[in-house]
Amino acid sequence: MDDDSRVARRTVGDAEARRANRRWWDVDADDYQAEHGAFLGEVDFVWCPEGLREEDVRLLGELAGRRVLELGAGAAAAARWLATQGARPVALDLSAGMLRHASLAADRTGVRVPLVQADALVLPFADAAFDVVCTAFGAVPFVADSAAVMREVARVLRPGGRWVFSVTHPMRWIFLDDPGEHGLTAVHSYFDRSPYVEQDEHGVATYVEQHRTLGDRIRELVGAGFRLVDLVEPEWPEGHEGIWGQWSPLRGRLFPGTAIFVTEKPDA
Repeated sequence: MDDDSRVARRTVGDAEARRANRRWWDVDADDYQAEHGAFLGEVDFVWCPEGLREEDVRLLGELAGRRVLELGAGAAAAARWLATQGARPVALDLSAGMLRHASLAADRTGVRVPLVQADALVLPFADAAFDVVCTAFGAVPFVADSAAVMREVARVLRPGGRWVFSVTHPMRWIFLDDPGEHGLTAVHSYFDRSPYVEQDEHGVATYVEQHRTLGDRIRELVGAGFRLVDLVEPEWPEGHEGIWGQWSPLRGRLFPGTAIFVTEKPDA
């Protein structure tokens, strides 16, 4: 999505992606929270840069008393909000740097949830341990084998449970990461699944993000045994003039930037 010589579109396995992204989020955690922390809040569940909030849309269903796992929780603002709704959340992230911010935010707010450092591909939980699993832009785009993530979520989710996740809308991969007019020109094939890779001078990956089409995502979900309940494509709200990376009012009013998959594991 960039012409810089240290940006590539190439195949990356899970081991390389894990090393790169863990290191990236550990190093970038302070800057990320400084830039986006106010928008995300400390006890809030914001699904996307469009500002869609779980408090308003209730995609997760009933929360009181439910065991909820937040994957790729970052600073765990969503998990803390879930706790205020009567849920029993656990916040999981690969990055110690992001979980450090989760711990600091717990001290500031007084809302504490269990924090777990682990890989979404190997969840350290028993089968059917949770009633709900969710993530806002966490885990799913950062692994090479996202179908395996779907299977792991299905394993730890009880029958009848709900799996809801948001990712960059797949059609955004056609364009450059530019919130301005330059970002309105299609430059990549929608069907090129090669991941976006930032790398150092030695060609070692320092950040990896994966692309899947809408059809790919649905096949992953169906293959893991999920039933698709809804596919939410948030519209850019009136009065929202914020810019977050490649998200902007200009682009947001023309085409979607986020896809939220709402699914259920069939009740046996």
